[in-house]
Amino acid sequence: MHTWLNIFHLGVKELRSLGRDTVMLVLIVFSFTGQIYLTATGVPGVLHKAPIAIVDEDRSQLSIRIANAFYPPYFLTPAFIAPDDIDPGMDAGLYTFVLDIPPNFQRDVLAGHQPAIQLNVDATRMSQAFIGNGYVHNIVGAEVAAFVQGHSAAATLPAELEVRARFNPNLDPVWFGSVMELINSITMLSIILTSAALIREREHGTIEHLLVMPLTPFEIMMAKVWAMGLVVVVVATASIVSVVQGVLEVPIEGSIGLFVMGMALHLFATTSMGIFLGTVARSMPQMGLLMIITLLPLQMLSGGYTPRESMPVLVQNIMLVAPTTHFVSLAQAILYRGAGFSIVWPQFLALIAIGSVFFVLALSRFRKTISSMA
Repeated sequence: MHTWLNIFHLGVKELRSLGRDTVMLVLIVFSFTGQIYLTATGVPGVLHKAPIAIVDEDRSQLSIRIANAFYPPYFLTPAFIAPDDIDPGMDAGLYTFVLDIPPNFQRDVLAGHQPAIQLNVDATRMSQAFIGNGYVHNIVGAEVAAFVQGHSAAATLPAELEVRARFNPNLDPVWFGSVMELINSITMLSIILTSAALIREREHGTIEHLLVMPLTPFEIMMAKVWAMGLVVVVVATASIVSVVQGVLEVPIEGSIGLFVMGMALHLFATTSMGIFLGTVARSMPQMGLLMIITLLPLQMLSGGYTPRESMPVLVQNIMLVAPTTHFVSLAQAILYRGAGFSIVWPQFLALIAIGSVFFVLALSRFRKTISSMA
C-alpha cells in the first residue's frame, strides 16, 4: 500500500508540473483539436478544383460533350486554348491537366477506329496529378461510350458489377483522416509527455531530490506512466466526442469504452518507450531528434496510411513488435466496423505483451540511469 501511495502522490506531482508548462498544454490541446480538424479537412483525398484546359481540334458534337463533362467541384471550368499555348500554360503553372482532342476524332470513333487523345499532366502537383489522371480517363471513356451507344445498338453485357462501399459509403476522406490523426496524436503525445517529464526533472535538478527520498525507480517511473497516460486518455476521449463526432460529424460504429481500453494498453507501451527515450536523450533538442526517427516508422508502417499487406514481408514482420501496428488494427476495427471484444482480443493480448516488454526494458534502463546519478 505504501508503494502505491507513493506512485499516486508522485503522479499528482507530475500533473501539477505539467499544468505549469504552458507550451506543453498548448501542444496537447492543439494536437487533439486543430491538428485533427486541419488534417481531416485541409488535404482532401479527392480531386477538388483542379485547373484544366482543353485543346479542341475536332470541334465536333463529341468533343463538346467531353469538354462539358468537366465541371466543379472536381475541376475548374475548362479553359479552351490553342495548341501553341499548351507548353507556356503548363510552364506557368496555369493548368494541371491539358486535354488535346485531335482533328476528326468523332469521325474516327464512329468508324470503329481507336483514336488517341493526349492528356498532358503537370506531375509536380503530385496529389492532383495522381488522382486526377484517373478522373479524366473515366470521364472521357464514359462520354465516348455514351456517345457511341447513342449511334449504335445497345450492347448487353453478360454480367454487371455492383459496387457497395462498406463502412464509408461516400468514400469521404474526412472519416478516415480524422481517426488516423487522432491515433497519431495519441502515440506522439504519450511519448513526448513521458520523455519530457523525465528530461524536465533532470534539467531542473529535481531528480536529485527524488533520489534522496525513500523512493524506488519503479515508483518514480510508474508515476510518470500513469499520470501522462491519464492526460492522453482524457483528452483523446474528449476529442473523439467533441471533434471527431461533433465538429467533423464522423459516425463511430463501435464502443468508445472498448476503444479507450485498447488505448490504455497502447499507452502502457508508448509511455514506457517515452521513459526509455528520456533516459537516452540528455536534453530536449536530442529528444526531438530521437522522436523523428521513432515516430515516422511507427506512423508510416503501422498500417494507418498504407495497408500492411502491400508492404514487404520483412517490414510486416518487424512492425509486429510495434504497439502502433496492433493499436491501429483494433482502432479501425472498433471505430470503423463496430467490432466487439471477441474480434479484437488478439490485439489486446499483443499490446499487453509488447507493453510489458517495453516497460521492463525502460525500467532496467531507468535504474541504470538513476544509479549513475546517485
